[in-house]
Amino acid sequence: MKQFVWGALPYIAFTFLIVGTIVRYTVFERNWTTKSSQFLTKGNLPLAGPMFHLGLVMALGGHIIGVLIPKAATEAVGINEHLYHMIALGGGTPAGILFFLGFILLLGRRFGTDRMAVNTSSMDRFLYFFLFLAIFTGCAATGLNALEGGFDYRETIAPWFRSVLMLSPDISYMENVPLMFRLHMLAWMSVAILFPFSRLVHCLSAPFEYLWRSPIIYRKK
Repeated sequence: MKQFVWGALPYIAFTFLIVGTIVRYTVFERNWTTKSSQFLTKGNLPLAGPMFHLGLVMALGGHIIGVLIPKAATEAVGINEHLYHMIALGGGTPAGILFFLGFILLLGRRFGTDRMAVNTSSMDRFLYFFLFLAIFTGCAATGLNALEGGFDYRETIAPWFRSVLMLSPDISYMENVPLMFRLHMLAWMSVAILFPFSRLVHCLSAPFEYLWRSPIIYRKK
């Protein structure tokens, strides 16, 4: 079972994420949408939306740095374990708060009125469950580790993840990982599997070209 979860499931999730997304975009392009619900109710969307997305970007950036950069590399530039922990906690705490509270507010908007609730698909409900599980376990794992200490994910989870990327998964790194961290990773793998079938695909259609596009002149004097 451990071999499947930590040695095979990551590749299954990655395959669903990449292949499923390509198939949906090329074959079911008309369904490529987040199904905007602002015409039903605006609610707290102007507050919850930016909170959720900002928290997501911050958390994603922190995960990339923490997992992909080896511990030896940060120590080589003078960042010891204590300093790294303080930096990670200082950046991760506001990210987790924004991410979690933004998501809770969005859930309240989604299920706070009957009109919104009945327009929520079964896939959305599955997605919200696993997103909640992923965000909650991430915040809980960080909080518990900050209080109790004693666990360094850069010596366990990070090298395991890098071994997966190198197509040579070493599941021995996951032997003594606390339960909350394992649940966190399982939840995110579930989200990756659901990604191509859900509204999350809209993040790939963000209008990034507007950042460097020349201004449009509607009227010239």
